[in-house]
Amino acid sequence: MSEKTTLLSEAETEFTLFKRAIAGLDEPRMRQVWLGTWSARDIVAHISGWHRELIPALERIGKGERPVAEGVSYEDVDAWNARFAEAKKAASTAEILKELDASHAAFMRAATAVPDERYVPGKTAYKIVDLNSRHHYQEHRGQIEDWRKAG
Repeated sequence: MSEKTTLLSEAETEFTLFKRAIAGLDEPRMRQVWLGTWSARDIVAHISGWHRELIPALERIGKGERPVAEGVSYEDVDAWNARFAEAKKAASTAEILKELDASHAAFMRAATAVPDERYVPGKTAYKIVDLNSRHHYQEHRGQIEDWRKAG
């Protein structure tokens, strides 16, 4: 199995597990702030934000171009995270969950379109996909599961 196939398969598995971690949370629980200043809704919104933000990077990699647009920097991850969560404050939880599914599907389509040979552990395409799918879902799934067990 290729690195790409393994990574994308594991990303789908972790997405399913992440969705399972938030399944059954009602509106008040989805809005309950428990991770610093964030709720489960905010976590979902920021995951979708990263999906949407990095789809063009994957598309550029697929064309052999530089992944990040000129003048864009992702060094201040916290600022980006806050921007993505804030952008969805007025959205309903149902809309946020629908966007999670749509953004994940679009992100995975973009990841699938990147040539196999670009998926080398530690290299850009691999890191973008891993950090914004498999790894991201695992990180936040664990936090949500711990929160649910505690309360």
